Amino acid sequence: MSQNKKIGNIPNWLKRARDHWDNTGSKRPAFAVVPKKGQRSVWDFPRPPVLEKVNQLVQVKHQGKTIAKTRNAWAVLETASPPTYYISKSDIDMSMLAQVVDKTSMCEWKGSAMYWALSTRTDQPVAWSYPNPFPEFEPLKNHLAFYPQNLDCFIDKVLVKAQASQFYAGWITPDLTGPFKGEKGTEHW
Repeated sequence: MSQNKKIGNIPNWLKRARDHWDNTGSKRPAFAVVPKKGQRSVWDFPRPPVLEKVNQLVQVKHQGKTIAKTRNAWAVLETASPPTYYISKSDIDMSMLAQVVDKTSMCEWKGSAMYWALSTRTDQPVAWSYPNPFPEFEPLKNHLAFYPQNLDCFIDKVLVKAQASQFYAGWITPDLTGPFKGEKGTEHW
């Protein structure tokens, strides 16, 4: 059987990537922190991930300058990870960003990603986007997600904590419980 053979509309390699996950949000593992009232466990988020509309104020800043500001973002919720927030290019000062031409990656759920850096420092990606996302994530087209590791990111004026990772870029807020993917020993999650 060919590596690129399709099963339905999904290439075989993509189906294998999607099928290898053990944690799917259907049952919280024993090591997960039980959420208190007003909190959500990232272990209750599904896999495959889902989109959630966010009407709270979402802001991204660098050295006090606003890169993005919106009340119309998307959050991607996926088992074990804090949400990543996607902001429409129309709510981003794109003059502050430059496309990173030699970096791409592939997400088995969303598709092929391209990366963005600050226009003043093009060696460090600070955001990514999916120019042609898979159909399930079509709403993310023309949106960017930002790494809170490299920027100041806020939900309703609360500074978020960055997910412990150089690859993952979830935004940890006080209403979330983990543990979170990206921490030491979580590579298999």
